[in-house]
Amino acid sequence: MTMRRIGDTLRQLPAITTLAKALKPRPLSTPDCFAARVEKLAERYPERSAVVFEGRELNWAELNSQANRVAHALKEAGLSRGECAALMMENRIEFLTSLIALNKLGVIAALINTNLSGHALAHCLVITDARWCLFGEERLQVISEVRSEEGLESLQGWLYVADSGDQQCPGWASDLTGLSDNAFTSNPPDTAANTIADRALYIFTSGTTGLPKAAVMTNRRFILSSLMSSLGGLRCDVNDRIYLCLPLYHGTALFLGAGAAFNTGASLFLRRKFSASHFLQEVREHETTCFIYIGEICRYLLATPAKKDDYLNPLTTVMGNGLRPDIWHEFKARFGISRVSEFYGSSEGNMGFINLLNKDCTVGTGSLPHTLVQYDVDEDKVIRNAQGHCVKAGKGEPGLLLGKITAVTAFEGYTSAEATEKKILRDVYKPGDAWFNTGDLLKTVDVGFAFGLPHYQFVDRIGDTFRWKGENVSTNEVGEVLNAHPQVHFCNVYGVEIPGTDGRAGMAALLLEAGTDELDLESFSAQVREQLPAYARPQFLRILPDMDTTGTFKMLKGELRKQGFDPQQVSDKLLVMKPGSDTYEPLTEAFAKKILAGKGGY
Repeated sequence: MTMRRIGDTLRQLPAITTLAKALKPRPLSTPDCFAARVEKLAERYPERSAVVFEGRELNWAELNSQANRVAHALKEAGLSRGECAALMMENRIEFLTSLIALNKLGVIAALINTNLSGHALAHCLVITDARWCLFGEERLQVISEVRSEEGLESLQGWLYVADSGDQQCPGWASDLTGLSDNAFTSNPPDTAANTIADRALYIFTSGTTGLPKAAVMTNRRFILSSLMSSLGGLRCDVNDRIYLCLPLYHGTALFLGAGAAFNTGASLFLRRKFSASHFLQEVREHETTCFIYIGEICRYLLATPAKKDDYLNPLTTVMGNGLRPDIWHEFKARFGISRVSEFYGSSEGNMGFINLLNKDCTVGTGSLPHTLVQYDVDEDKVIRNAQGHCVKAGKGEPGLLLGKITAVTAFEGYTSAEATEKKILRDVYKPGDAWFNTGDLLKTVDVGFAFGLPHYQFVDRIGDTFRWKGENVSTNEVGEVLNAHPQVHFCNVYGVEIPGTDGRAGMAALLLEAGTDELDLESFSAQVREQLPAYARPQFLRILPDMDTTGTFKMLKGELRKQGFDPQQVSDKLLVMKPGSDTYEPLTEAFAKKILAGKGGY
């Protein structure tokens, strides 16, 4: 180990000390919320840039004033403290002003994935007991189709927010844009009554129970997460600009990107969706110094044609999750990145890790109580000893990550008490202890001098969820859709690795109904297309033999995952939904070879 590397580590201490002070626990009755922080920025930096989006730019005074207009309009419409309002909108300035406005009033915002429609969308509105739904013009069609779904009778109002102006506000909704145009610009008094214990958001996460679950996010956890980003990860201030192209309904973009800006006054360059071809041009044009990523985006950027001057840009720091070790160094070198703040965490989790020391190829470390326990991947269960307690994973050995539940590290859970209890593992090391089950396998790695703190790498997701295209996919939710097809008797859904991609692509092994010789690809594809968002659609299908002649249908997911879609390992019929297509077709050996060589277009 060189003295230079030790020196680099020691230079991280002042920032870590500052972060530790900021994260010091405060009484739950402490008045604070992210909307109050925006109000303070409007006072302190009124003329400094707050957000740049599609040719528009607002300073902090303007952003706060627009949020105030929306808040007063919402209050006039009848929204009140403690109620829940769903927010379904693409990345744009109006998402930010609507979100800030709801927080000013103490209204809980349920952030809806814009990929959802039909039953899954209605489910999210029902389980959060949403009384109102703020939706963008760009989601008018799916909202219109879901209004008659069962369970939405208690929803009091639909609030339309204009976008392009191509579609008018429907008669069954109120035009929030029009209502807020002439509303007051003053800060509403309601904001001062918000405390850090109050619920601020519901963030949706897929899990082992099928349809999305709503994780509870208090003002306290939002602020702590955003402080971790602004002080520990990005280390930004009012002179920085953050490139933000991930969806704001996800915690990564909202807490680490927008939240960091709300803490410091850093400007946001906001993009509706990610574009690899426009990335460097926009970074240079808008002088963005920070970037919030997921690993898949980094791979897309590396796949663009390289130029000798790619490293000549203002980016210095990136923060996100999923930057895998195999591309870590190449990404840093090509784009001239000096600091990577990889993190590990979840919207509902009670602990997390962050790479504060700028060590390569690690999600970092954390001070909150946690442990890695041995896990049998093939049997899909925790290993327990003769006393019924868990066994710690060895050094460098993959283990299931658990976060200890204490008064300081409370597991706030979901809106469903049943779903909350399913994520708690009890009697781990002694009778009566309780731990949050992250559902992830991690391992310790050697990063050199790190003040004796263990550092970790993400290994894999376990159980009934996997991650694809930056989204969590529930195998049970997908399975319910596939099993509903009249030709399907049974299905087993799992994630499989595709070389050169992050996460796992969906695959389903299907056992057809007796007497069914061939799966009707047209009707089956239509059902998948209509009932599942693109990221959740299985990319591969495996047709299992008759139940009477084989026990293949009982195969464990571990074995199915190992065999994947490789024709050399699978004798059953294989089907594929190719990139850009929404219909299944036979998987040829030639195309399978292309995919396995990392050239399948995924």
